[in-house]
Amino acid sequence: MSPKEFIQNKWVKLVFWSVLYIAWVVWLGNYWWLLGLGIIFDLIVTKKVKWLFWKKEYAPGEKHNFWLDWLDAIIFAVVVVTFINIFFFQAFKIPSSSMESSLYTGDHLFVSKLTYGPRLPQTPLTIPFTHNRAFGKESYSTAIQSDYRRLKGFRSVEKGDVVVFGFPNGDTVLSKRPADDYYAWVRTYGREKTIKQFGPIIVRPSDKKDHYVKRCVATAGDTLEVRNGIVWVNGVKEPDYPGRQFTYKVTTAGGRINTLKLEELGLNLSELYFDSRLPGYPAMPLTEQMLEKVKAMKTVVSVEPNIETFPSSGQDTELFPFTGKTRWTADNFGPLWIPKKGVTVPINPETLPFYERIIRDYEHESTDVTEYTFKQDYYFMMGDNRHNSLDSRYWGFVPEDHIVGTPSIVWLSTDASKRFPKSIRWKRFLKHQF
Repeated sequence: MSPKEFIQNKWVKLVFWSVLYIAWVVWLGNYWWLLGLGIIFDLIVTKKVKWLFWKKEYAPGEKHNFWLDWLDAIIFAVVVVTFINIFFFQAFKIPSSSMESSLYTGDHLFVSKLTYGPRLPQTPLTIPFTHNRAFGKESYSTAIQSDYRRLKGFRSVEKGDVVVFGFPNGDTVLSKRPADDYYAWVRTYGREKTIKQFGPIIVRPSDKKDHYVKRCVATAGDTLEVRNGIVWVNGVKEPDYPGRQFTYKVTTAGGRINTLKLEELGLNLSELYFDSRLPGYPAMPLTEQMLEKVKAMKTVVSVEPNIETFPSSGQDTELFPFTGKTRWTADNFGPLWIPKKGVTVPINPETLPFYERIIRDYEHESTDVTEYTFKQDYYFMMGDNRHNSLDSRYWGFVPEDHIVGTPSIVWLSTDASKRFPKSIRWKRFLKHQF
C-alpha cells in the first residue's frame, strides 16, 4: 500500500478522527458526546445518512450551483471558526492606550484560551462572529443560560501575565454611554439621574461583558500595595516590565520637542499635550528606557514624576472600595488582600465594602452574614500605562470566571491617527512578547 493509499484508506481515517474526537470528549468531560462516534463512523464508512443535508452531490459533468456552493462554504466557515473561537483562539482588538507601551491602541491580537483553559459558553445563543453587539443591538439571547465551567488549561493566571478578561463592572451598561463605567456614574450622580441621562440600561450575563486587557499584578492570597506608583506584592517590588510607563512633567527651554524625536520614542502624539505656560509637557508617558532618552535631550530642562498624593482630585471616593476613608490614591494604594478560594473572612462594617460586590454579584450570596468563605479566586489587574488606565484600582477584583485568555500574537497593528499605508505599524507584526 502506497502512502497515498494508506492516508485515503477509510479505516485509517476512522481511527485518526475517532482518536481526535475521543481526546476532545475527555477534555470536555461530558461522555454523552461519545455518541458522536456513531456519526463519525457513518460519515467515513457506511455513509447511510446525509448529515450535510444542505450540500449538493453533483453527477460527473453536472454544472455546480453557485448559491449552494457558497452556502456550504459559509456553514463550514461558521462551524470551524466558532469551534476555534470557543476552544482555542479568539481575535481581539486593543481599544485604548491603557497598556501602552506593551500593547498599542489598534493592535489586533489572537488571544489564546488554551493557556488558562477555555470557558464553555454560558450564553450559547449568539450571532456567529460577534461578542455582545451587532447592528446596534445585543447580539445574543439569554433564553438559554448555563453555569460557569472552565476546561483544563496549561496553567493558572500568574503575576506578570497580560490577561484578557470580562470587565467586572460590565454587567450593567448605559445604552448612551456603553464604554463608561455605570457604577462610577451612579456613585457620582446617583442611579436615577444617571439612567435618566444616559439610559436605558442593558444588563449582560458574565460571558457577554466587554473584554478588557491588563497585566495581572497580584493573584489570589497576595497582599498588594502601591507606593509612589510602584507595586509591591507580599513585600516584594514588582519587576520592571519593559512596557510599564508613568507620566512625567517635562519642562523644556521654551519650545516643543521635535515631533520626529517623539515619534522615534514611540509616543502617542494624539495623547500628548504641550503647555506653553510651563513650558513643556505636563503629562508625558515614559518607560524607563524612554525616560533616560528624554532626560538627555538638550532642549529638556527638567523631568519630574507625577505622583498623586492625598488629597487629590475626587479624593479616594473614586478608588476601590469607594468609602472615602482609606486616604488612598492611584499612586499610593493599599495594602489590600486579594480574595482566595476557600479562605474565610469576617464580614463587618469595615470589611464589607471590600467584599460586598464579590458576595452579592459574583458569587450570588447574601451579604447579611458575619463571615464568608470565597468560592473562587480573584485577581488584581493594572494597565502598564499606569497613569492612563482604569483598572482594579478603580473597580476592584477580577473573578476567576471572568478570565478569557492571554494575548499570543499581534497579527495586525494600525494607527488611526495616520493615513494608509503609513497607518500600518509593520514592526509590530507577529509580536508575541508583552
